[in-house]
Amino acid sequence: MKKAKRSKIVSYNKWGYIFLIPFVVVYLVFQLIPLFSTIYNSFFENYRSGLKQIGPNFVGFENYRTILTNGDLLTYTKNTLIMWGLGVVPQIIISLLLGAWFTDPSLRLKFQRFFKTVIYLPNLIMASAFSMLFFTLFADSGPINSILMQMGIISQPYTFMSHVWSVRFLVAFLNFIMWFGNTTILLMAGMMGIDISLFEAAQVDGARAGQVFFRITVPLLKPILVYVFVTSLIGGLQMFDVPQILTDGTGDPMRSSMTLIMYLNKHLYSKNFGMGGALSVFLFIITGILSMIVYRFATGKKED
Repeated sequence: MKKAKRSKIVSYNKWGYIFLIPFVVVYLVFQLIPLFSTIYNSFFENYRSGLKQIGPNFVGFENYRTILTNGDLLTYTKNTLIMWGLGVVPQIIISLLLGAWFTDPSLRLKFQRFFKTVIYLPNLIMASAFSMLFFTLFADSGPINSILMQMGIISQPYTFMSHVWSVRFLVAFLNFIMWFGNTTILLMAGMMGIDISLFEAAQVDGARAGQVFFRITVPLLKPILVYVFVTSLIGGLQMFDVPQILTDGTGDPMRSSMTLIMYLNKHLYSKNFGMGGALSVFLFIITGILSMIVYRFATGKKED
């Protein structure tokens, strides 16, 4: 009997492995092989100079040394993290508030399905379309400047695209609009999974709404919040389309909105595959380190 049971389990496991084959093949072809290929190419000098192809010539860690010594890596990492932080902080706060309102049975909000759909809709619109819209709205002769001048707030058009912090805030605001709906849905799912008896017990004990939110809801949402922070960090470090279109690929003013992926794109566009590979490896390392920091900070337990 035991042998028969064991053979049945083995036969079922076989089908599990068979169903995993498509995922493994896709992962190998589109993830693992390109990863090792990128690392391999980063050790070579391989670029075009006019019509002449230079390399591939093995140069060891020279590409890494060049990136570290020119100071651009630190500058563009700082730019990327600033714009990510400006967008993700209000995103988390507003998503938490919206999630709490929509999942609170005592509020009995009407038209919840409609509002949830409207909140999530920006996530379905392409970032390039949003970027072109905002580029037109905030242009020197655009509608925003016209409205502000008609209201008497400004006397002449404000050049949004020529000031460091106005460009950074526009990029952050665009990312906030596109992703807060997705974050709200995730946090709502986490809130709906919390045992309602905990909230009822808190109300019986006389806990206020704020105390219930900060002492029950937020601590129990920690796994979802960690997931949101880590995935948004990875997405933030890969920020490209919004600043690329808003600044026409220049990262102006004074390269203050140039992100790491825009910097990488310049190397790939110029066919400098060795430098592009080295920068990709640095981006991989930075993403891993920052993700681990966020994870450890969010899940670290205090010792008594």
